[in-house]
Amino acid sequence: MTRPGGKWQNWGRSESVRPRRVEFPRTSDAVQRAVAAAARQRLPVKAVGAGHSFTGIAVAPGVLLDLADLSGMVAVDVDRSRVTFHAGTRLHHIPELLAPYGLAMENLGDIDRQSISGAISTGTHGTGARFGGIAAQIVGATLVTASGDLLVVSDIENADLLPAVALGLGALGILVDVTVQCVPAFVLHAVEQPEDLEVVLNELDTRVAEADHFEFYWFPHTDRAMTKTNTRLPASAPRHPLPAVGKWVDDTLVGSGLHQVACSVARAIPATIPPINRLSVKLWGDREFTDASSRVFATSRSVRFREMEYALPVANVRPAFDALRALFDERGWRISFPVEVRFAAADERWMSTAHGRASGYIAVHRYWREDPTEYFEAVEQVMLGFGGRPHWGKMHTLDAAILKERYPHFGDFVALRDRLDPERVFANPYLQRVLGE
Repeated sequence: MTRPGGKWQNWGRSESVRPRRVEFPRTSDAVQRAVAAAARQRLPVKAVGAGHSFTGIAVAPGVLLDLADLSGMVAVDVDRSRVTFHAGTRLHHIPELLAPYGLAMENLGDIDRQSISGAISTGTHGTGARFGGIAAQIVGATLVTASGDLLVVSDIENADLLPAVALGLGALGILVDVTVQCVPAFVLHAVEQPEDLEVVLNELDTRVAEADHFEFYWFPHTDRAMTKTNTRLPASAPRHPLPAVGKWVDDTLVGSGLHQVACSVARAIPATIPPINRLSVKLWGDREFTDASSRVFATSRSVRFREMEYALPVANVRPAFDALRALFDERGWRISFPVEVRFAAADERWMSTAHGRASGYIAVHRYWREDPTEYFEAVEQVMLGFGGRPHWGKMHTLDAAILKERYPHFGDFVALRDRLDPERVFANPYLQRVLGE
């Protein structure tokens, strides 16, 4: 289906565009036709998923391909626990699709609204020192190249391209399906609690190493950390999910409703932010439960925000975090959203923020109605000083001249882009900035 382009905007309201036209392909053939037509008309074409990137990576000034109808399971290799999904499949639909086969995705981020193709193309990740991002779980893919042809990448076809295609930034073609290396279904025992920040920081290396999945949030203007520690258990382990009422109170009433009110008040009266943050620490968290992995990994995020996140060599997380805290005293900021700290294993995806190094991630957020510029730019300078690489789907100011020094395979990726898309059918202003013309 095709329609004239209306206004498209992302979830964080940081990017918008009026494409020339919007198409809703239901098959890979339809994607091929759309790409071929766009190329003939010399219109750039981009695929979009759920719009959860805060950068302009999915902005489509020419032809926008909405992949919502290209969704669902394509094939299952039970013997190897590999499952192929259409590219537009939303992450939150995948657990139900995998359940009949006793499978699960190995790791997930804390938001599951994205499409599988959007998540891998931007380097979306979760936490856990022994687990890579979602792109590291990809063992095959099919994409439509600028010529309108299908390119199949797997361990037996074009295997040398997998490190590029599995995290391709939307620059190499339009993904139409992806194959995920799954694992046997499992449950997670979750412990979420407020703790003394200095204790957490002093024990950080040990906690990250000993836990399957560890992360913490720090509410600025407080001395407390909200820690999350998840332990993997077999699918047969007893489950003790959160009671429905308790979950509603924590996630909907407090996590969404009261947080929305708090952000609105804080925006109007910045002096209220420190006491609001101290109250938030007392209200949030402090719970223990066991449930299916997907129900523990992901949380609901209804309060709209904007985000910047940098990946650091894991040894640099503590000094970078300390430098970030010092900025609050130096600048006199009043920030209502917490700072999030997570961890991931090294991987070999060429454009992965964790390429070649075990990584820690520091993410900063700002309520969407507040200008994040001063805060984000100052934090960015700190992260760059500690070897940071920006998340491709979250706000940053870097360009190709800087990024090529931070990725060993940057030149290889650009060369592959030149080969697959010499006329820049899949280009947009963001990709021109981060990859070059």
